[in-house]
Amino acid sequence: MAKVSFIGMGVMGYPMAGHLKVKGGHDVTVYNRTVAKAEAWAKQYDGKFAPTPAQAAEGADFVFTCVGNDDDLRSVTTGENGVLSSMKAGAILIDNTTASAEVARELYAAAKEKGVDFIDAPVSGGQAGAENGVLTVMCGGDEVVFEKARPVIDAYARMVGLMGPVGAGQLTKMINQICIAGIVQGLAEGIHFGKQAGLDIEKVVDVISKGAAGSWQMENRHKTMNAGKYDFGFAVDWMRKDLGIVLEEARRNKAKLPLTALVDQFYGDVQAMGGDRWDTSSLLARLDKK
Repeated sequence: MAKVSFIGMGVMGYPMAGHLKVKGGHDVTVYNRTVAKAEAWAKQYDGKFAPTPAQAAEGADFVFTCVGNDDDLRSVTTGENGVLSSMKAGAILIDNTTASAEVARELYAAAKEKGVDFIDAPVSGGQAGAENGVLTVMCGGDEVVFEKARPVIDAYARMVGLMGPVGAGQLTKMINQICIAGIVQGLAEGIHFGKQAGLDIEKVVDVISKGAAGSWQMENRHKTMNAGKYDFGFAVDWMRKDLGIVLEEARRNKAKLPLTALVDQFYGDVQAMGGDRWDTSSLLARLDKK
Protein backbone atom coordinates (compact mmCIF):
# COMPACT_ATOMS: atom_id res chain seq x y z
CA MET A 1 0.00 0.00 0.00
CA ALA A 2 1.27 3.48 -0.91
CA LYS A 3 0.27 6.93 0.24
CA VAL A 4 -1.44 8.56 -2.73
CA SER A 5 -3.04 11.92 -3.45
CA PHE A 6 -5.33 12.70 -6.37
CA ILE A 7 -5.94 16.25 -7.59
CA GLY A 8 -9.11 16.78 -9.63
CA MET A 9 -12.48 15.14 -8.96
CA GLY A 10 -14.02 15.52 -12.40
CA VAL A 11 -15.85 12.82 -14.35
CA MET A 12 -12.54 11.03 -14.87
CA GLY A 13 -10.62 11.75 -11.69
CA TYR A 14 -13.41 10.86 -9.27
CA PRO A 15 -13.68 7.19 -10.30
CA MET A 16 -9.94 6.86 -10.98
CA ALA A 17 -9.19 7.91 -7.41
CA GLY A 18 -11.83 5.43 -6.29
CA HIS A 19 -10.03 2.57 -8.02
CA LEU A 20 -6.75 3.61 -6.41
CA LYS A 21 -8.47 3.32 -3.02
CA VAL A 22 -10.57 0.18 -3.55
CA LYS A 23 -8.74 -1.90 -6.15
CA GLY A 24 -5.26 -0.61 -5.39
CA GLY A 25 -5.78 -0.61 -1.64
CA HIS A 26 -3.88 2.65 -1.25
CA ASP A 27 -4.24 5.40 1.35
CA VAL A 28 -5.80 8.13 -0.80
CA THR A 29 -6.30 11.84 -0.11
CA VAL A 30 -8.07 13.95 -2.73
CA TYR A 31 -8.39 17.62 -3.59
CA ASN A 32 -10.93 19.39 -5.77
CA ARG A 33 -11.50 23.09 -6.41
CA THR A 34 -15.20 22.55 -5.63
CA VAL A 35 -14.89 21.17 -2.10
CA ALA A 36 -18.27 19.41 -2.17
CA LYS A 37 -16.99 16.91 -4.74
CA ALA A 38 -13.95 16.07 -2.64
CA GLU A 39 -16.16 15.66 0.43
CA ALA A 40 -18.51 13.38 -1.51
CA TRP A 41 -15.61 11.25 -2.71
CA ALA A 42 -14.17 10.93 0.80
CA LYS A 43 -17.55 9.85 2.13
CA GLN A 44 -18.19 7.34 -0.66
CA TYR A 45 -14.74 5.73 -0.52
CA ASP A 46 -13.91 6.19 3.15
CA GLY A 47 -10.95 8.32 2.14
CA LYS A 48 -9.67 11.78 2.98
CA PHE A 49 -9.73 15.20 1.36
CA ALA A 50 -7.60 18.29 1.79
CA PRO A 51 -8.31 22.02 1.34
CA THR A 52 -5.33 22.66 -0.99
CA PRO A 53 -3.28 20.63 -3.48
CA ALA A 54 -0.18 21.15 -1.33
CA GLN A 55 -1.86 19.72 1.76
CA ALA A 56 -3.22 16.78 -0.21
CA ALA A 57 0.29 15.98 -1.49
CA GLU A 58 2.09 16.15 1.86
CA GLY A 59 3.94 12.90 2.51
CA ALA A 60 2.50 11.20 -0.59
CA ASP A 61 4.50 8.61 -2.50
CA PHE A 62 2.47 9.22 -5.66
CA VAL A 63 0.53 12.35 -6.62
CA PHE A 64 -1.95 12.18 -9.50
CA THR A 65 -3.40 15.18 -11.32
CA CYS A 66 -6.36 15.16 -13.71
CA VAL A 67 -7.59 18.68 -14.44
CA GLY A 68 -8.83 20.74 -17.37
CA ASN A 69 -5.96 22.26 -19.32
CA ASP A 70 -2.37 23.52 -19.20
CA ASP A 71 -3.16 26.52 -17.03
CA ASP A 72 -5.21 24.45 -14.57
CA LEU A 73 -2.32 22.02 -14.41
CA ARG A 74 0.21 24.74 -13.68
CA SER A 75 -2.08 26.10 -10.97
CA VAL A 76 -2.27 22.82 -9.03
CA THR A 77 1.40 21.91 -9.49
CA THR A 78 3.70 24.94 -9.63
CA GLY A 79 1.21 27.60 -8.50
CA GLU A 80 0.64 28.90 -4.99
CA ASN A 81 -0.23 25.91 -2.80
CA GLY A 82 0.60 23.59 -5.71
CA VAL A 83 1.67 20.02 -5.08
CA LEU A 84 5.33 20.63 -5.89
CA SER A 85 5.57 22.98 -2.91
CA SER A 86 5.03 20.08 -0.51
CA MET A 87 5.95 16.83 -2.27
CA LYS A 88 8.78 14.90 -0.66
CA ALA A 89 11.97 14.06 -2.52
CA GLY A 90 11.69 10.78 -4.39
CA ALA A 91 7.92 11.00 -4.80
CA ILE A 92 6.37 10.65 -8.27
CA LEU A 93 3.99 13.14 -9.88
CA ILE A 94 1.75 11.47 -12.47
CA ASP A 95 -0.33 13.73 -14.69
CA ASN A 96 -3.43 12.22 -16.31
CA THR A 97 -4.60 15.52 -17.83
CA THR A 98 -4.80 15.73 -21.61
CA ALA A 99 -2.45 18.67 -22.03
CA SER A 100 0.39 19.86 -24.24
CA ALA A 101 3.73 18.13 -24.54
CA GLU A 102 5.27 21.51 -23.78
CA VAL A 103 3.71 21.73 -20.30
CA ALA A 104 4.74 18.12 -19.64
CA ARG A 105 8.37 19.02 -20.28
CA GLU A 106 7.98 22.15 -18.18
CA LEU A 107 6.65 20.16 -15.21
CA TYR A 108 9.33 17.51 -15.60
CA ALA A 109 11.97 20.22 -15.17
CA ALA A 110 10.14 21.86 -12.26
CA ALA A 111 9.74 18.50 -10.51
CA LYS A 112 13.42 17.63 -10.95
CA GLU A 113 14.37 20.87 -9.20
CA LYS A 114 12.40 19.63 -6.17
CA GLY A 115 13.87 16.13 -6.29
CA VAL A 116 10.54 14.78 -7.53
CA ASP A 117 9.99 12.49 -10.54
CA PHE A 118 7.36 13.17 -13.21
CA ILE A 119 5.39 11.16 -15.76
CA ASP A 120 2.90 12.54 -18.28
CA ALA A 121 0.17 9.93 -18.49
CA PRO A 122 -2.93 11.04 -20.43
CA VAL A 123 -5.72 8.49 -20.67
CA SER A 124 -8.20 7.23 -23.24
CA GLY A 125 -11.45 5.38 -22.67
CA GLY A 126 -13.79 8.13 -21.56
CA GLN A 127 -16.02 8.28 -18.52
CA ALA A 128 -17.07 4.65 -18.90
CA GLY A 129 -13.44 3.54 -19.02
CA ALA A 130 -12.67 5.53 -15.88
CA GLU A 131 -15.69 4.14 -14.02
CA ASN A 132 -14.88 0.57 -15.01
CA GLY A 133 -11.14 0.92 -14.40
CA VAL A 134 -10.19 -0.04 -17.96
CA LEU A 135 -8.47 3.08 -19.27
CA THR A 136 -5.59 3.10 -21.73
CA VAL A 137 -2.72 5.11 -20.26
CA MET A 138 -0.01 6.60 -22.51
CA CYS A 139 3.08 7.55 -20.53
CA GLY A 140 6.12 9.69 -21.13
CA GLY A 141 9.11 9.78 -18.81
CA ASP A 142 12.12 7.90 -17.50
CA GLU A 143 11.85 4.11 -17.64
CA VAL A 144 12.95 3.51 -14.05
CA VAL A 145 10.27 5.94 -12.81
CA PHE A 146 7.64 4.37 -15.05
CA GLU A 147 8.36 0.92 -13.64
CA LYS A 148 7.80 2.25 -10.11
CA ALA A 149 4.56 3.97 -11.07
CA ARG A 150 3.05 1.29 -13.30
CA PRO A 151 1.76 -1.03 -10.54
CA VAL A 152 -0.12 1.92 -9.01
CA ILE A 153 -1.52 3.15 -12.34
CA ASP A 154 -2.73 -0.41 -13.03
CA ALA A 155 -5.56 0.14 -10.53
CA TYR A 156 -7.57 2.14 -13.09
CA ALA A 157 -6.09 0.84 -16.36
CA ARG A 158 -6.45 -1.95 -18.87
CA MET A 159 -3.36 -0.94 -20.82
CA VAL A 160 -0.35 1.08 -19.62
CA GLY A 161 2.55 1.82 -21.95
CA LEU A 162 5.73 3.88 -21.86
CA MET A 163 5.80 5.71 -25.18
CA GLY A 164 9.16 7.46 -24.80
CA PRO A 165 10.69 10.39 -22.89
CA VAL A 166 8.62 13.03 -21.13
CA GLY A 167 6.01 14.50 -23.48
CA ALA A 168 5.66 11.27 -25.48
CA GLY A 169 2.51 10.34 -23.58
CA GLN A 170 0.83 13.60 -24.56
CA LEU A 171 1.98 13.24 -28.17
CA THR A 172 0.52 9.73 -28.30
CA LYS A 173 -2.79 11.03 -26.91
CA MET A 174 -2.79 13.61 -29.70
CA ILE A 175 -2.52 10.80 -32.26
CA ASN A 176 -5.41 9.06 -30.48
CA GLN A 177 -7.58 12.16 -30.90
CA ILE A 178 -6.53 12.63 -34.54
CA CYS A 179 -7.68 9.08 -35.31
CA ILE A 180 -10.94 9.40 -33.39
CA ALA A 181 -11.84 12.66 -35.15
CA GLY A 182 -11.57 11.05 -38.58
CA ILE A 183 -13.40 7.89 -37.54
CA VAL A 184 -16.36 9.74 -36.02
CA GLN A 185 -16.71 12.02 -39.03
CA GLY A 186 -16.67 9.02 -41.38
CA LEU A 187 -19.27 7.20 -39.28
CA ALA A 188 -21.47 10.31 -39.15
CA GLU A 189 -21.34 10.68 -42.93
CA GLY A 190 -22.05 6.97 -43.44
CA ILE A 191 -25.13 7.00 -41.21
CA HIS A 192 -26.34 10.25 -42.76
CA PHE A 193 -25.90 8.84 -46.27
CA GLY A 194 -27.74 5.66 -45.32
CA LYS A 195 -30.68 7.57 -43.87
CA GLN A 196 -30.90 9.78 -46.94
CA ALA A 197 -30.87 6.64 -49.10
CA GLY A 198 -33.74 5.14 -47.10
CA LEU A 199 -31.75 2.19 -45.75
CA ASP A 200 -32.27 0.45 -42.40
CA ILE A 201 -29.23 1.68 -40.46
CA GLU A 202 -29.34 -1.23 -38.00
CA LYS A 203 -29.18 -3.75 -40.84
CA VAL A 204 -26.41 -1.80 -42.55
CA VAL A 205 -24.27 -1.59 -39.43
CA ASP A 206 -24.89 -5.23 -38.55
CA VAL A 207 -23.24 -6.16 -41.85
CA ILE A 208 -20.47 -3.59 -42.29
CA SER A 209 -19.34 -3.69 -38.64
CA LYS A 210 -18.11 -7.25 -39.30
CA GLY A 211 -15.82 -6.04 -42.08
CA ALA A 212 -13.05 -3.49 -42.57
CA ALA A 213 -15.32 -0.56 -41.70
CA GLY A 214 -15.90 -1.81 -38.16
CA SER A 215 -14.71 0.25 -35.19
CA TRP A 216 -15.36 0.86 -31.49
CA GLN A 217 -17.27 3.98 -32.42
CA MET A 218 -19.52 2.06 -34.80
CA GLU A 219 -20.25 -0.70 -32.30
CA ASN A 220 -20.87 1.60 -29.35
CA ARG A 221 -22.34 4.77 -30.85
CA HIS A 222 -24.30 3.94 -34.00
CA LYS A 223 -27.59 3.26 -32.15
CA THR A 224 -27.52 6.53 -30.21
CA MET A 225 -26.41 8.47 -33.28
CA ASN A 226 -29.21 6.98 -35.36
CA ALA A 227 -31.66 7.97 -32.62
CA GLY A 228 -30.31 11.52 -32.52
CA LYS A 229 -29.17 11.19 -28.90
CA TYR A 230 -25.84 12.70 -27.94
CA ASP A 231 -25.46 12.42 -24.19
CA PHE A 232 -22.99 9.54 -23.99
CA GLY A 233 -19.52 10.52 -22.93
CA PHE A 234 -16.76 12.82 -24.14
CA ALA A 235 -18.12 16.32 -24.74
CA VAL A 236 -17.58 18.45 -27.83
CA ASP A 237 -16.03 21.21 -25.71
CA TRP A 238 -13.39 18.77 -24.48
CA MET A 239 -12.72 17.44 -27.96
CA ARG A 240 -12.19 20.94 -29.31
CA LYS A 241 -9.75 21.61 -26.49
CA ASP A 242 -7.85 18.45 -27.41
CA LEU A 243 -7.87 19.18 -31.13
CA GLY A 244 -6.62 22.68 -30.40
CA ILE A 245 -3.61 21.13 -28.64
CA VAL A 246 -3.11 18.79 -31.60
CA LEU A 247 -3.21 21.58 -34.18
CA GLU A 248 -0.86 23.76 -32.14
CA GLU A 249 1.65 20.90 -31.94
CA ALA A 250 1.25 20.29 -35.68
CA ARG A 251 2.16 23.91 -36.37
CA ARG A 252 5.25 23.35 -34.25
CA ASN A 253 6.40 20.07 -35.82
CA LYS A 254 5.16 20.87 -39.37
CA ALA A 255 2.77 17.89 -39.53
CA LYS A 256 0.02 18.17 -42.16
CA LEU A 257 -3.42 17.49 -40.64
CA PRO A 258 -6.04 18.69 -43.16
CA LEU A 259 -8.79 16.28 -42.02
CA THR A 260 -8.23 17.01 -38.33
CA ALA A 261 -8.40 20.76 -38.97
CA LEU A 262 -11.63 20.30 -40.93
CA VAL A 263 -13.28 18.13 -38.28
CA ASP A 264 -12.29 20.70 -35.65
CA GLN A 265 -14.25 23.28 -37.65
CA PHE A 266 -17.20 20.88 -37.86
CA TYR A 267 -17.18 20.59 -34.06
CA GLY A 268 -17.27 24.38 -34.00
CA ASP A 269 -20.48 24.15 -36.04
CA VAL A 270 -21.90 21.74 -33.46
CA GLN A 271 -21.06 24.19 -30.68
CA ALA A 272 -22.89 26.92 -32.62
CA MET A 273 -25.93 24.61 -32.63
CA GLY A 274 -25.84 24.54 -28.81
CA GLY A 275 -24.01 21.22 -28.67
CA ASP A 276 -21.13 22.22 -26.39
CA ARG A 277 -21.88 19.35 -24.00
CA TRP A 278 -23.11 16.84 -26.57
CA ASP A 279 -20.81 13.87 -27.03
CA THR A 280 -18.40 13.69 -29.95
CA SER A 281 -20.70 11.54 -32.07
CA SER A 282 -22.89 14.66 -32.52
CA LEU A 283 -21.06 15.39 -35.77
CA LEU A 284 -24.08 13.63 -37.26
CA ALA A 285 -26.42 16.34 -35.89
CA ARG A 286 -24.61 18.86 -38.06
CA LEU A 287 -25.27 16.76 -41.18
CA ASP A 288 -28.88 15.97 -40.27
CA LYS A 289 -29.69 19.60 -39.55
CA LYS A 290 -32.56 20.69 -41.81
